[in-house]
Amino acid sequence: MKIQIVTPFPGICHGALKESILKRAQEAALIQIEVINLRAWATDKHRTLDAPPYGGGAGMVMKVEPIARALEELRTPESKVIFMSPQGRPFNQKMAHELTEEQHLIFLCGHYEGVDQRVIDYLVDQEISIGDYVLTNGALAALVVTDALVRLLPDVLGDSQSAPNDSFEKGLLDFPHYTRPEEFHGWRVPAVLLSGNHAAIESWRREEAFENTKKKRPDLL
Repeated sequence: MKIQIVTPFPGICHGALKESILKRAQEAALIQIEVINLRAWATDKHRTLDAPPYGGGAGMVMKVEPIARALEELRTPESKVIFMSPQGRPFNQKMAHELTEEQHLIFLCGHYEGVDQRVIDYLVDQEISIGDYVLTNGALAALVVTDALVRLLPDVLGDSQSAPNDSFEKGLLDFPHYTRPEEFHGWRVPAVLLSGNHAAIESWRREEAFENTKKKRPDLL
């Protein structure tokens, strides 16, 4: 899979892509991720990407021409162009799985007040939102989606059972986790986890996952 993040501020992405699992996945050639500076397709000497909105109003709007030129060059028949937007389809674990089936993802990242509507109407395939709030830029949102889908790819995580047991994979939140020490400040690890009885442990984890979901996210039940 190939992922390209197109943004006027590529520096926002570089740190996250050089750490931890995303870094190791790229080094192992399990995923190809490229951050692209949209200003490369601006034609004036100041590399301008935005202009005041028609009709007046606050803020600046990203222009259609540089985005169109960028996508014309980057897009292939296998590409899916996604615009990160608070108005998009809410992102969730199911969508993360869907995106892993794509060969080439181009994340277009908005900034300022937004983008010219013609970008959304004619140039992108899908809008995705990571939540009902507004960020200063879409690059942060693109990194969230990238991280969520990359960890689902084969061999990315060290333990193949890690992702299938995550929250939301089975419609429930995850069960509680514990590790050493067995006791801290009088707070003890549940005895069942120390019992060596794997059937009892699995039963406890299923019950705890249900209770955890019931308490924190009853809307999932």
